[in-house]
Amino acid sequence: MQHLSFQDEIAKNKRNSILLVISVSAVLFALFYILAYILSPSSMFVIIPLSFVFIIIYIYSTYEYGDRVVLSATHAKPAEGRDYQYLIDTVEGLSIASGIPPPKIYVMESPEINAFATGKDPAHASLAVTTGTLSRLSRQELEGVLAHEISHIKNRDILMMTLVAVVVGLAAILSYIILRSFLYGGVSGGQRDRRRGGIDIVIILVGLILAVIAPFVVRIIQFAISRRREYLADASGAEITRYPEGLASALEKILNTNKSNMDVSEAMSHLFFADPRRTSLDSLFDTHPPLEKRIERLRAM
Repeated sequence: MQHLSFQDEIAKNKRNSILLVISVSAVLFALFYILAYILSPSSMFVIIPLSFVFIIIYIYSTYEYGDRVVLSATHAKPAEGRDYQYLIDTVEGLSIASGIPPPKIYVMESPEINAFATGKDPAHASLAVTTGTLSRLSRQELEGVLAHEISHIKNRDILMMTLVAVVVGLAAILSYIILRSFLYGGVSGGQRDRRRGGIDIVIILVGLILAVIAPFVVRIIQFAISRRREYLADASGAEITRYPEGLASALEKILNTNKSNMDVSEAMSHLFFADPRRTSLDSLFDTHPPLEKRIERLRAM
């Protein structure tokens, strides 16, 4: 296998997070511009500056509080009490071995075997596992899954993952509003008559195209950032536990038992250890590498 430079990947993830914020902000601004142009062209000089301010506030809020949005949306609850003591101790031990502060620990009610990590950096991170993960995995398998998620935290994947889950969702909402405006006459006939210039037609067409392709853009972004990230977390997780078979065995159980029917938004599916909700789009833009490939790579270590 090709040697993995973890420090290079961490630096790359930081750069990618910045590029993601810039590109998504540009898309959001374009969608706001198109929406203002369609609904109220006379108010654009007010709407556009307000939209710019809103995007800045939204991006900052996502950076600071995006993990709370994700935890709330997945109905994750804090892991508290003696029932979760082994989970708490294991996460703490693996975090110390990784050289990062222990993340906050949460549990989701689901028979599926799955987990995710979220947050803005290793000092402000959270890790959530399903009840199925706790009940159906052996200790070595559970350690492998937890080490994988802790690797996402250590490698600073979590910021970019959280940004995609929360920020890009706004683009989908704006796109839906634009499409509804076209379909249900958001631009009146008189307004259309006054906008027959070439520039006006181009702006409206660009808006319509953006609105249509936004859901696919979301999936492409998820696809682009996810596959290599998952392989890297598998490798660094195996490095932490010194036992690749534990993680490989957990993936094998997921392959044989998970039904992929968790109540999780498509915008958040890339956060999870294994895709929690497969759809028809996954054949084109699967955010996770095939489980068989991940198992094969782990067992070749």
